[in-house]
Amino acid sequence: MKYDKVYTTPLNLRWPRDKDKILAEQARLSRRLTIAPMTKEPQYVAGVDAAFLGDKVIGAASVYIYATGELVEEAYSVKEVTFPSLPGFLSFREGPAILGAVERLKISPDVIIFDGPGIAHPKGFGLASYVGLLLSIPSIGCAKTRLVGTYAEPADKRGASSKLLYEGAAVGVALRTREKAGPVFVSPGNLIDIKGSVKVVLKCTGKYRITEPVRSADALTRKLKRAFEGDRSLGNA
Repeated sequence: MKYDKVYTTPLNLRWPRDKDKILAEQARLSRRLTIAPMTKEPQYVAGVDAAFLGDKVIGAASVYIYATGELVEEAYSVKEVTFPSLPGFLSFREGPAILGAVERLKISPDVIIFDGPGIAHPKGFGLASYVGLLLSIPSIGCAKTRLVGTYAEPADKRGASSKLLYEGAAVGVALRTREKAGPVFVSPGNLIDIKGSVKVVLKCTGKYRITEPVRSADALTRKLKRAFEGDRSLGNA
């Protein structure tokens, strides 16, 4: 797995603890993002998720064949939580474990879907943008709840959408993936645009509101959390 040359030790990033300095760093990194169409049709798509277990965080990745929706690989990673709990900075607590899980995959995904925002974030740098930038892989935020912006309720049919606007700019869409269910909030993270993000999310969504790859990763973190409950010897993996 190749990383942007700027990040020589991505799993050992030491972020400042001062909130103002963190905000400045987020703003700086957000300017490195590339929001543009993907250059090719994906072959493999991964969904990722994370769950906390005391002072640890479990990251999971599930890889599907994009064309057929077949699950072909799963991996996980366990990391110590090293970043403080601050509103709006969850990505820095979950990110290292998710990065570790993706690193363990034998199949390199062409695009990754996150249960969290991309650029639809107060600083334009949500979880999908953070990990997508470090991995240099197209990344999509597909959040169940809206973090920022305003939108008109989309029509009650699958595929209906409306622009998610924040500070005068479109940062994503409210997308109806299932009739009679609330919309999800789709925003590009890095190396993809809004239109491409919507296309991938709809392709990867079946009878449920969220995408199958993310559902699979979520199920894996829940299974691992149950298995690890009470295991005091659990270390970083």
